[in-house]
Formats: sequence, C-alpha cells, structure tokens
Amino acid sequence: MRRRRRRHLTSTTTLTAATALAALGMLAEALSAPAALARGGADELTFTVTDSGGNATDGTYTVRCRPAGGDHPEPERACAALDEASRGGRDPFAPVPHSERCTMIYGGPATAHVTGVWRGRSVDARFKRSNGCEIERWDALVPALPRAS
Repeated sequence: MRRRRRRHLTSTTTLTAATALAALGMLAEALSAPAALARGGADELTFTVTDSGGNATDGTYTVRCRPAGGDHPEPERACAALDEASRGGRDPFAPVPHSERCTMIYGGPATAHVTGVWRGRSVDARFKRSNGCEIERWDALVPALPRAS
C-alpha cells in the first residue's frame, strides 16, 4: 500500500510540475516583444520605396514610434499619419479586398514594401498605385510613405 501512495504522489507531483511549466511558458509568451509593444512600447517599421518620382524619396528608411525616431526625414509626422490611419481599429496595412470596386486610375509606378511591428502586430505589406483604391491606401500613410508624383 505504501508503494501505491508514492506512485500516486509522484504522478500528482509530475502533473503539478507540468502545469507549472506550461504556466511559465504562457507567461513568457505574454511578455514577448509583440505583447510588450501592444501595451505601448515602441513600434518600428521599415519602408522600402521605389519609383516614387524622385530620387530623394526612393530607398529604405525606418520609422519608430512611441517615441518617434528612426532615419525617416519626418518621424513625428510619419507616426502621426500611421496613428491616424489606424484609428478606430483600422488596419492600414491590410490589402484592398478583391471584391472592392476601384476606379481605374493609374497613379504611377511607385511601389513600397513595409515590414516590422505596428501596435504589437507583425507587418509585411506591399503598396502600389495601380488604381483608385491602391492610391487611397498609399495616400493614407503620407508622409510615412512619400507623396508620389
């Protein structure tokens, strides 16, 4: 009988240890960088822009927000544009839905690729100016994205 108690105790101890390890794993995940960013830490995005109409606006630059910084020429204004585009829970990096009706206006060959973290979420978005919806999506992020000509 004594042996069974020990086995039972060992099983209970193992289960408790496994539960504790699982809880520690969840805690570590909650304290990870994206979760910390969602609680108000600095966001950082890298923009790679091509064919925007001027050599000065093409290239790769970084924008950090909360506090504003990076090598963007106007980080405060870029962060303000990103905040405005995100108001009301909007995702400024979401692609235009396939079902969206867009005017067939060509806005030029400019393209941008945005990667990084914004409001605790991973970002990997592409922008172009191939129709009215894409132009509107781009323009919502100016001056984070350059004003294309």
